[in-house]
Amino acid sequence: MLEIIYQDEWLIAINKPANMLVHRSWLARHETQFVMQTLRDQIGQHVFTVHRLDRPTSGVLVFGLSSEAGRELSQLFEQHKMSKTYHAIVRGWLEGEGVIDYPLREEHDKIADKFATGEPVTQSAVTEYKTLAQVEMPYPVGRYTSCRYSWVELKPKTGRKHQLRRHMSHLRHPIIGDTAHGDLKQNRGAAEHFGCQRLMLHASMLSFTHPFTHQPLTLVAKVDETWQQMQQQFGWAG
Repeated sequence: MLEIIYQDEWLIAINKPANMLVHRSWLARHETQFVMQTLRDQIGQHVFTVHRLDRPTSGVLVFGLSSEAGRELSQLFEQHKMSKTYHAIVRGWLEGEGVIDYPLREEHDKIADKFATGEPVTQSAVTEYKTLAQVEMPYPVGRYTSCRYSWVELKPKTGRKHQLRRHMSHLRHPIIGDTAHGDLKQNRGAAEHFGCQRLMLHASMLSFTHPFTHQPLTLVAKVDETWQQMQQQFGWAG
């Protein structure tokens, strides 16, 4: 059962589990569980895609309950009228807060984008970040005798592919569990010492004006058991 965090006559929002595809894809033919199909069966009606979260990312995911609602909600995302807040656990001690204004070159997947025409272009990308807590743990990782982590709040102001993962890697503080842009030794260390088998990136909150009631709406998704266990081990308050 998927955790439903909000539902009305126009839209539904769930807390997407990590490592679950949003919809069926020929790139993952072996997969048998998908968010759209599971949610449709759970509530007994079709749902319409509004936005996506990467497979390894958990958190707030919104669907329209009609094609009209889906279009209206999609426009809010396209027009950047959605305020998004993510949380991540990253390698090392990231200090303070700031803005990452670092353009990103389009990422083309060798399979999914094999028919894409033209060269990838470089696009503007902006992310606000704020460090919430830091910790040093007495476990050796690679050439270091201990490991350091930071708990970070991230607010993307643009919507580029893998933006948060790539921006944190650009700062030399990759997100734990990121196999594409992260630190493999740190990922193995987190799995061995803290049972972390996922990307530590969570879409915590989504705020926008409801397109039909015109009332402000804030959707919040709680973190999963892996997050809770790591926060407890690190002494971080939830």
